[in-house]
Order: sequence, then structure tokens, then C-alpha cells
Amino acid sequence: MASSTTPLILHENRQELTERSPASRRAKFLSGILVLVLLICGLVVVINNQVQEPPVANNHHGGDEPKPSPATSFTATVDVSDPNRVPGKLDSSAEVEWQRSAYHFQPDKNFISDPDGPMYHMGWYHLFYQYNPESAIWGNITWGHSVSKDMINWFHLPFAMVPDHWYDIEGVMTGSATVLPNGQIIMLYTGNAYDLSQLQCLAYAVNSSDPLLLEWKKYEGNPILFPPPGVGYKDFRDPSTLWLGPDGEYRMVMGSKHNETIGCALIYHTTNFTHFELQEEVLHAVPHTGMWECVDLYPVSTVHTNGLDMVDNGPNVKYVLKQSGDEDRHDWYAIGTYDVVSDKWYPDDPENDVGIGLRYDFGKFYASKTFYDQHKKRRVLWGYVGETDPPKSDLKKGWANILNIPRSVVLDTKTKANLIQWPIEETETLRSKKYDEFKDVELRPGSLIPLEIGTATQLDIVATFEIDQNMLESTLEADVLFNCTTSEGSVARGVLGPFGVVVLADADRIEQLPVYFYIAKDTDGTSRTYFCSDETRSSTDLSVGKWVYGSSVPVFEGEKYNMRLLVDHSIVEGFAQNGRTVVTSRVYPTKAIYEAAKVFLFNNATGISVTASVKIWKMGGAELNPFPLSEWSW
Repeated sequence: MASSTTPLILHENRQELTERSPASRRAKFLSGILVLVLLICGLVVVINNQVQEPPVANNHHGGDEPKPSPATSFTATVDVSDPNRVPGKLDSSAEVEWQRSAYHFQPDKNFISDPDGPMYHMGWYHLFYQYNPESAIWGNITWGHSVSKDMINWFHLPFAMVPDHWYDIEGVMTGSATVLPNGQIIMLYTGNAYDLSQLQCLAYAVNSSDPLLLEWKKYEGNPILFPPPGVGYKDFRDPSTLWLGPDGEYRMVMGSKHNETIGCALIYHTTNFTHFELQEEVLHAVPHTGMWECVDLYPVSTVHTNGLDMVDNGPNVKYVLKQSGDEDRHDWYAIGTYDVVSDKWYPDDPENDVGIGLRYDFGKFYASKTFYDQHKKRRVLWGYVGETDPPKSDLKKGWANILNIPRSVVLDTKTKANLIQWPIEETETLRSKKYDEFKDVELRPGSLIPLEIGTATQLDIVATFEIDQNMLESTLEADVLFNCTTSEGSVARGVLGPFGVVVLADADRIEQLPVYFYIAKDTDGTSRTYFCSDETRSSTDLSVGKWVYGSSVPVFEGEKYNMRLLVDHSIVEGFAQNGRTVVTSRVYPTKAIYEAAKVFLFNNATGISVTASVKIWKMGGAELNPFPLSEWSW
């Protein structure tokens, strides 16, 4: 790993990058790049006049050069964004229209993926996201931009950034927002250059006093960081939000790997937001976890349920370190301690270190990012939920992928060892005024009970289950090898499970998605509870992916078994034990759609009876519309 005195932005790196470009693919860019290289030095004075900021430090770290003030200001005059540059409308395809979500975030058409730069600004929640304006499959990655008052109903704004420079011509990739001390808003993001090299870039809001942040300008000195020595040119991505350290310097972390298999988080310092120094040691690394991307570091309180900003540190604070595993496509996290002086993070439980222990979601969920919502004093988690159908199906639908319902994130104050995730409170505004309630429903072994509620494709379900404690303790059967993902799903019967709720099922249950608990006893009489989602019979379509997802979930003495399910046509988000374990499923029913979708309670255990109580709300649709810019009062 490079030391803090190793130059990271070298003119030689620019030359090497140019030489790697395939002439046949980007011939028209080569001449422009050569001109750009020749003009860089000559343009420095002009740039400094146009962008009123302190001089950027030179390309070499160390030395006695003065450190610019953190009050850096970026100003420029740019063309007004075309208000028509927003995600377009889709001509409905009736054959697959039923798969579209009603209240999850997604543009009307085309491909989306990573959430970027979420923030709260002047009364609006801002969400940027990777988007392909031209197709329902990956490519031409642009930053879409939407705003909301509640993170449920959204207005689409003109695209924030498009791939139009040599350093991001193959995609404006993942990035994060930071509000500078003077109020200026900047985005650090990864640009995919013409040879797919990953270069770190800077953009800024032209007018940070604009509540909608309509205009964004890329910094004329981009890229601000090249991959350092020893790091592959495709193993260097996703800069985090900046935070201030005790020495007056700002920090930023990024994902990488070294020696092919050791995933790690690089950490950089800056004082002027355009010149960054790589620290000699990584923030943290874990062998055999592969490439880390979308790295996130943030504090959580050990004593209360408010969210925390990075400046909130003290004796009652732990730090979450999270990475998205590029090789397994899961979002892993761990709880630990962050030394703000040495810039090192240490796991509380090395056996559950980042990449080998806990996950945000044990189903379909990836590339997540959190932000601190200062408006409601909470930390909010966004991720994207990919498709498991083939690309040809996405092209037929005209769209691919959605975002999860935003979740608040806090430390579980009972376990102190895992997070609690829960749909933000605004989700409940979509609930119907009346709900269906089923109290104390007895579920004997092998029972299946339909719940007559009418249309069942947009639901918010809260269910609790009680088991006779004496019966649980007297059960002798051991099931130490049980695991959701390797089990036969809900058809596999044990003495103490499975039991739960079946959603998106047709009347004959040819299609169904059981979401359930399974209690497995150990040989010493202790038990472990699992929360699982069984997709194996979720669709008659043979081309879609179908798995059994899930993991263990802590259940304490005196607690009822509880789950909350958000059902939205082709996605089901499941939260067990008030959010200790989360499982998201993508399903593609062909029969259990619209009025044909049903809900059941079931108990497929062989040795216990279960008492269930359920509340079910119908969920309305979220508003997702272009912002009426012509009516906007400036």
C-alpha cells in the first residue's frame, strides 16, 4: 500500500491511461485527450480565474507546501439544464405491467442501480441514482436525480451528470455528497474512463442555495485521484461522504482490494477537497473477502435510537463498517470501534468481521448507502434490489431494478451486536385507513388458513406468533444443521417449524411465497430461530431465479415471534423481530397477480401449535412524476 508521501496523481499516470485506450473504440477521443494534456498547464491560470478557489495543491504529497483553507468555494456559470432531460415515459406492456412496483422508487422505464449522494437540503430529500436513459440493461450510466418531501413520493428532475468527459465516458459511477463548511455542496464520484479505469472525480452544485440543486458542474481539474501504486485500475472506487477529524483534516474512505483476495477500505485526508493524501495504513482489511465497493462508515448509539452524524462520537458510540462484496453481490457489515486519531477500525467480534458475518439483507439487496437525515435525527439506508429474471425479460418489460423502501438504521440495544432496520415512518402514510385484523388464530401442525382480504398485491402486513413455552422446552429433537439457504424451504417439516405467512399466492397455491420462522434446537437444549423466504414455488416462469433466502434472528425470552412484510407486486421486504434480520425477495408470479393474489397463514411444524395475530393494510401507490419546473417559484 502506498505511503502518505507517494504521489497519487501523476502526469505519467495520464500518459499510461492514454496508451491503454483501444484505438478502435475511442479514436475520436484520443486527439481530444492529447490536446487536453497539452493544455492543462496553460489552463491553470484561466481555471483559477473562472473557479474562484484557493490554488489546488500540486501533484506530489508531502513537502512544505501550505495547506489551503477548508473554506473552498466553487462557482461557475453553466448552461441551464434542459428540463426535458428526465426519465421518460414507458409505453405500457400489458403482459408484464403487473410486475411493476406501486410504492417502491423506480423511474418509469429503463435500468437503474446504485443510489448515490442521498441528502436532505432546504426542505427536500435528494436522491441521485445510476440510470441508463437508453435501455433496460446496464450501460451509458448517468446520474438520475429526484426530490421528495417524504422519501415516498418523488419528483424527477433533470439528470445531474452524464458521461461526457474522457474520465467518465464509460459511466458516472457511485459517489457521495458532502456539505462543505461554507455551505457548498460537492459530489465525489467514480468515473469509468474509456478503458474502464476507475478514476475519482469531483462535481459541485452551481448554486447551493437552490433547494432543488438543479445544476451540477464537473470540476475542471478532474480526475482528482488515480489508482495508487499496487492497486488495480479497476479496483479503486466509490468515495464516501467526507467527515472532519480531530486534526482539522477531512477524511474519505474508498473500496479496494490487494493481493487479489484481501478486501480493504482505503482512507484519504484532505484540507481543500481537491487534493487528497492516501494514508499509509488502510482503515480495515479482511482476507478472502475480495473487492470491496460502496464502503460506508458511520456511528450508532449504544443507548438511544436516534441516528448519528459522523461528528457525534463519544463513550456511547459504536461504528458500523459496511462494504458491498463485488464477488458475492451482498452487503456486509460489522459493529466495531473507530480510532479517530489513527484512522483504524476494529471489529467487536472478529468472527463476524466485515464480509464474513452480518448482512444488511439476506435476500436481494446491494450497493447500499446511508445518510444522516438532520431533519428527523435519523440515519437512513438506501440500496437497490436487482432483478432475477433474464435480460431479455427486462427488455420486454422496458425497465429493470428498483430501490428498497428507505430504512432507518440503529444499533440493537439488546444485543449490542447487530443493527435494527425498519421502514421509515413515512411508509405508513400509504396505509389504508381501515385494516383487516385476525386475532388469536390457532395454527395446529400442518394447518393452512386463508385470510380473506380481497386484492393482495400491495400490502403492509404485521404478524405475531406465540408458542407454548413449555412445549418448546420439552421438545427433544435436535436440528443443528438447519440453514435457510440449504434447506428444502417451507415444505421441509421439523418439530418446531416452519410457520408464518404465505403471500403472492394463487388460490391453488401453484404459485406462492412463504415467509416464515423455523426454530432449530441444539443438542444442549438451546434453540436458534431462523427467518426465511422460500421463492422455490413463487412463479411458474422457469427462466427466473428462485432461492430460499434467510438467516438466524435473535429472539429473547418474553418476546413474541414477529414479522412485517411489505408486499408490492414483484418485491417482498421482510423484517423479523422488529428489524433484527431482513430478507428481500424478487418474485415474478404469473397467476398470483391483481385480484388472484391471496394471503395465507400456515404452520408446517410437526410438533407444536402456534397462535397468530395479524393486521393487514392495503397500500396505496407512491407518486413518481416529473417536477413541474414551469411552476416552480424561485
